[in-house]
Amino acid sequence: MSVSSQKGSFLEHITIQDSFPIGPEQLEAAAKHTLPEEVFGHIRSGAGGEETLRKNRAAFEQYSIIPRCLSNVSQVDTSIRILGKEYAFPFMVAPIGHLKMVHEEPDFAIANVAASMNIPYIQSTVTARSIEEVSEAVPEGPKWFQLYWSSNDAISYSMAERAEKAGYEAIVVTVDTVMLGWREDDMRYQYSPLKKGYGKANYVQDPAFQKGLKEGQNEIDSIIENLHHPHLHWDNIAELHQRTNLPIFLKGILHSEDAKQAIEAGIDGIIVSNHGGRQMDGIIPSLEALPAIRKAVGPDFPLLFDSGIRRGADVIKALALGADAILLGRPYAYALALQGESGVQKIFANLAQEVSVSMALSGAKTVEEVKQLTLKGSDYSL
Repeated sequence: MSVSSQKGSFLEHITIQDSFPIGPEQLEAAAKHTLPEEVFGHIRSGAGGEETLRKNRAAFEQYSIIPRCLSNVSQVDTSIRILGKEYAFPFMVAPIGHLKMVHEEPDFAIANVAASMNIPYIQSTVTARSIEEVSEAVPEGPKWFQLYWSSNDAISYSMAERAEKAGYEAIVVTVDTVMLGWREDDMRYQYSPLKKGYGKANYVQDPAFQKGLKEGQNEIDSIIENLHHPHLHWDNIAELHQRTNLPIFLKGILHSEDAKQAIEAGIDGIIVSNHGGRQMDGIIPSLEALPAIRKAVGPDFPLLFDSGIRRGADVIKALALGADAILLGRPYAYALALQGESGVQKIFANLAQEVSVSMALSGAKTVEEVKQLTLKGSDYSL
C-alpha cells in the first residue's frame, strides 16, 4: 500500500482523534480508569514478578536506528508479502482471547477493522464467537486461526479442519502454553475469564469436543481440562501437517534450535514470541531472540514477531532485526475497552500512520528497505 508523505497529512490525521488517547502510556492509563481492576489486571499483567514483561519493553531501548537521508521518501509503500499473500501493512492483529470481558461483540469488531485495512486478523481459540460465526459475519479480509492445543488431540485437528473449511488462510499453533503461566494478578483477584464463559464458542461448537464430553461434565470444566496439554510434541505438529492444507506457523519460538527443527518439520513460518511476558518469567525478551532466529532460518523464511510492540519505531526495529511483520496485542484490547470497534480502528490507523512516518524519517521507502537499516547496539544489519 502506498502512503503519501505530503505536507499537512500528519496534522490532518491528528485532528480527527477527538478524545482518544495519544500514546501507549495514556491509552493504558485510560483503560485502567475504565475497566474493573481484575479485568485490567488480567490484560496488563505478566507472569511471576513480571521481569520478562519489563524486559520486552526495555529490549527496544537497547537498539537505535541509524537513519539514511536524501532518499526521496515522498511515497512510502508499507505493503508486505507473506506466503504469496499481500497485506497493506507490516503488522497483524495478535490473537487475544476472552475479549468479551471488555466488549459485547469483540470478535466481529476486531475482524471488521482488520478486513477494512487488509491486515490478518488472527482469531484466538478462546473467543466469544466461533470460527464459523466470524467467517459468516465478516466474509472479507484475511483471517488466520490461532490454535491452543487440546489434551484431546482430536479437538485440535477438528478445529484446524473447521478453520480451513471456513476460508482461513493459516493455522497459528501456540507452543508456549502447555500449561497456564504463574499469573499473580489473576490469583490476587481470583479472576478467570474462561470460567465466566467468555472464550467457549469454538469448543462448544466443535463436534470432537462434544463427543469427548464425559457424562454430566460441565463444558467449562472440560475446556479448562483440555487447555492443559503438557504432552504436546513435534509428533503432534507432524500429524497436524498431514491433516491440513493450510500453512502452519508456530508461535512462541525463542531458541534457534527449535527454529531449525521447525523448518525440518515442514513448518511454513514462525512467530518469535514469549507470549507478551504472560507465560514464564525470567526468560529472554522476544526482541533479543529475533536476530539469532533469523540467522538460523535464513533470509526468506517467514518470520513474525510479537511481545512489547507499542510504537512505530518499535516496528521499524523489529523489521530491521529480521521480522517480516509484527503482531500488535494489548494496545488494541485497551482501545476496544474504551471505544469498541471505533477504538480498534483508531489504534491500528495510528500505528499505520506512525509506521509510515517512521519509515520516511529513517530513509526507507519500502519494508524491504527498512530491513536494510543499521541499528546501533546490534551486530546484525540484515
